[in-house]
Amino acid sequence: MMTDPISDMLTRLRNGATVHAKTVTMPMSKMKFAIAKLLQGEGYLSQVESYNEGAHPMLRLGLAYDEHGPRISALKRVSKPGLRVYVKAEELKPVRSGFGLAILSTPNGLMTSSEARKRRLGGELICEVY
Repeated sequence: MMTDPISDMLTRLRNGATVHAKTVTMPMSKMKFAIAKLLQGEGYLSQVESYNEGAHPMLRLGLAYDEHGPRISALKRVSKPGLRVYVKAEELKPVRSGFGLAILSTPNGLMTSSEARKRRLGGELICEVY
């Protein structure tokens, strides 16, 4: 039994970027799919695809690369099952001076920290990507 599927997703992405893999597969969930769509919108992933492998839905993510290497250089899980981290809209700071992003779970769904700051929403700080 997996206790933290989001950490598992981030670890698979981190490991895939380290070995310069084109795609990474993992079990599907709505939360993972929403996080992957946000990462694709910000240019960290090239494709997000869900498919069925037998009776189990799976998620295939294509990693994005540029001339310097993988677009994802680091992924950090902030809010964990044992220690949830909540922030107010006023407490949201830019990640890596604006060169990274943070993903929040707000009452209006998952969004980046810059979008949450514009909408003046706080929530659970899921992870940071840079």
